[in-house]
Amino acid sequence: MKDPVFVIHGVANRDLDGFTDAVTALQAATELAMVPVYWGDLGAEERFITAALPTRDTAPRPAGGPGGVMRDEAPSAVPSYLFADQSYLADQLGIIDTALREELESDPGPLRDAPGPGGPTPDDVMACLATEWPDTRWLSRTGDPALLAETGRALAQALLDQDALTSDAYGYDGLRGAPAGEPGRLRELVRRRLQDFDRIAGAAIGAVAGRVNDAVRTRFGPGTTRFLGDVLVYQRHRDAIHARVRARIDEVDPLLGRSPERPVRVVAHSLGGVIAVDMATAHEPLWTERLVTFGSQSAFFHVCDPRGGQLLPYSGQTPVQLPASLGRWTNLWEPLDMLAFAASQVFRLNDGSSPADRPVPHAASTGLWTHSAYWDLPDVATAIAEVMADLPADAD
Repeated sequence: MKDPVFVIHGVANRDLDGFTDAVTALQAATELAMVPVYWGDLGAEERFITAALPTRDTAPRPAGGPGGVMRDEAPSAVPSYLFADQSYLADQLGIIDTALREELESDPGPLRDAPGPGGPTPDDVMACLATEWPDTRWLSRTGDPALLAETGRALAQALLDQDALTSDAYGYDGLRGAPAGEPGRLRELVRRRLQDFDRIAGAAIGAVAGRVNDAVRTRFGPGTTRFLGDVLVYQRHRDAIHARVRARIDEVDPLLGRSPERPVRVVAHSLGGVIAVDMATAHEPLWTERLVTFGSQSAFFHVCDPRGGQLLPYSGQTPVQLPASLGRWTNLWEPLDMLAFAASQVFRLNDGSSPADRPVPHAASTGLWTHSAYWDLPDVATAIAEVMADLPADAD
């Protein structure tokens, strides 16, 4: 019978009982003796993390009343990836032109049937629109074909409105021309309608972006910020956390992990995997026979900032050689876990083989925040059981 498998948790774990229960469930699923290694009480102070997260409620409201759009400012509060480069002006106007003509042709309204020569044509409308378009703050920056097409259709409907076109201000005579030096009634109508559409688009885009931002921060923000908090604490207090892990192992057997004759087996989640690799590659290593990490970041941290110990920096040319104190390493990752990284291209095991990067299928029941979902995934339990199985020495 082998010594137990030590299980090290990752970031943002402040629930000793919950972690112990998770290890108990994993033990039942793998049929392996397991010992939980808890260090969460040494992690970051997280009670006030939300005080540092910006929300729409804490942002100053724009001029023009609640929810208004500041006309003298570009929409800098909305991510730039929602907008197209303004060099695509021809493409934008092309989409609007097509939609506007289709709308005019499908409706036998007063504009299309205007009596007499010189009535405004779609070309006249587009000429006015091309002049006014660059002055819009939101519409001219969008690359969304649906929004552009709807702008064309809405503009056509505005021009087809009999009330507008037969009024004194915007009658057909006024639309056909204007005194020298004046922009003309058609251009004025196009300008006003574009301003209306632009304000609506700005309010809609701003509202959607704000809701997305709030949703992302609410759903993913706490997990991400707690991850960062524990990472920062670990970088400063690494020795204390390593000592906690070592003490837990010593409770089982003080000789475990002290020499190649008595190596340990470790399962580690997230930052726990970084802890396990750091300890296994330290100058005075925790001799580790088999390691399973899931949702972990050792390779990412090492390429960003070399971990030290017995590890050389990653050169970008050849993988970093791992010492003999780290034996077999299987690294599990879930496709939607943004905090999971591969190890096989950055590291090489002492025998010349690569750590085994092994994907685990995404389960729809886990939603989008999957970093904490590994504990309940059957494929994770299966992988751990396979790696940690008591195989004969010649079968490894």
